[in-house]
Amino acid sequence: MKDPGRLEALRLAGLTAAADPGMDRFARLVTRLLHVPVSLVSLLEADRQVFPGMVGMSGFWAARRETPLTHSFCQHVVADGGPLVLSDARVHPRTCASLAIPDLDVIAYAGMPLTDADGHILGSLCAIDHRPREWTADELHDLEDLTAACSMELRLRIASELIQRDRDHAGLLLRASVELAHARDLTDLTRRLRHLFQGPAEPAFVGLLLADSQGLWRVIDPEDVRPVETAIDHLERDAAFPSALAMREQRTVFVPDRTGLLRGFGPEAVAGYDSLGLESVMCVPLPNRRGVLTWCWSRPHVLAPTEEAVLTTVAGYVSQAVERTRFVANRLSTAEQLQAAMLTELPDVPGLDMAALYLPAADQDMVGGDWYDAYPLPTASPATRPALMLSIGDVIGHDVQAATVMGQIRSMLRQASLDDPAHSPATALNAIDRAIDTLPLGLGATAVHARLDLDDNRWRLTWSNAGHPPPLLHTPDGGVASLDDHDLILLGTSDDPPRHDHTRDLPPGSVLLLYTDGLVERRDADIDAGTAHTAAVLARHADKPLPLLLDALAKGLAEIPQRDDVAVLVVRVSEDGR
Repeated sequence: MKDPGRLEALRLAGLTAAADPGMDRFARLVTRLLHVPVSLVSLLEADRQVFPGMVGMSGFWAARRETPLTHSFCQHVVADGGPLVLSDARVHPRTCASLAIPDLDVIAYAGMPLTDADGHILGSLCAIDHRPREWTADELHDLEDLTAACSMELRLRIASELIQRDRDHAGLLLRASVELAHARDLTDLTRRLRHLFQGPAEPAFVGLLLADSQGLWRVIDPEDVRPVETAIDHLERDAAFPSALAMREQRTVFVPDRTGLLRGFGPEAVAGYDSLGLESVMCVPLPNRRGVLTWCWSRPHVLAPTEEAVLTTVAGYVSQAVERTRFVANRLSTAEQLQAAMLTELPDVPGLDMAALYLPAADQDMVGGDWYDAYPLPTASPATRPALMLSIGDVIGHDVQAATVMGQIRSMLRQASLDDPAHSPATALNAIDRAIDTLPLGLGATAVHARLDLDDNRWRLTWSNAGHPPPLLHTPDGGVASLDDHDLILLGTSDDPPRHDHTRDLPPGSVLLLYTDGLVERRDADIDAGTAHTAAVLARHADKPLPLLLDALAKGLAEIPQRDDVAVLVVRVSEDGR
């Protein structure tokens, strides 16, 4: 009765306790040819019989088009594998106690087995009379012929469903090759895997376990955590689980039903699958012993050859995605460490409030050629007025190589500023020009290099711009001004003209914004429009705490595809200027 192959064929036929026009037609033909009051196309599921084809029944069970097995003669056809012909069911020892006799008024019964192409008996096409009856040879031959035609109809439906399933599997492979290739990390990979499978025959649960020196550890999606995943998040290599067996023996392990689980694996495994309401599992080891991919079903499952091939192929895609995400994770970890080493910790300067933001290009290495810098100049004595150097810059490119060049330029710019007794920003940039002319550092860079001095309780800005987007200055009484004076970018050519310093007083409450072009450039808009937008944001949020100002400036950047690196340095002069 509960043979998985037979139940899978029933599922593929797509018939249940609902009227089906084709099956009703066969029931009508039986009543006409055999002159009986009732005829049924009865299909036997695991715990009930259903009537997709029915003529002549009435009452409660007729309305439901199903009965429990206590009312089933069809179960004997399935169990015996052949016809069941009774002239009077009340006197036959196998049927005399059946509730079908009082509840359905089944007295005479003739049922022929309905089969699929593999010989599974799915149910019966049966003729029923409400009084004793001797069935003639011609009547039984007619019923046999109609049963053969009905079986052929069932086989066609099953074949059609199998063809559709093969098409679905082909579509699944295409979706898997695309979806899994875009996984950002292991959690995202697991989430994409679970979203790949849809439909009643598809797995109820998909799990990914990766190998380490001790055994297997489970990749858990925090948005879809199952209880067993947290209870059994790690398996020893010798654990009595299907997944551990697949890993040990490097072969696919398929368990068709709960009986197979009970027979072949430990109680902890059975309890784990029971907690998820799962009865069947397929475990495929990932190539190169990276781990195991598991598919689980909530009912006994029959594994078709094409299905096994498809799921094995998906496991190959998963293995490639695991390798790629691990490589990217290691690369990002290295990049993040490099980024942290290169970004300046902002100094604490009385009278000034500072904050900075760095956002790497979304499709690159988490570091790039954009940078900011801020450091106090050494003072001759405690009484000497403080001075602060500020820089913002952009080396052409946004990858690890650009970040390396950026680190060199930033360090040289610091040294050039400290070596110059006047601490002139223009002089320091001239020194970098000469260095680039001598050292093979790349295609070039842009930068704003500036000094802040406190004189008579007012801060003065001195800056030099090497082809960089102009700083924006917000003053309490003047709105936002663009500090447009600039010279050529840092190209390192020997005939570069000398650079120039520019000065501007910063009244109390002023906010100075230094930024790289990633903040203002858009592929679908002019850079002047982006700069105007940034100036408007600065005007609206200049009085906010600097972290909130940075949040406002960065809003929406994450949604811009393939954006450039972004570096922002903002300085506010305190209200009393000190």
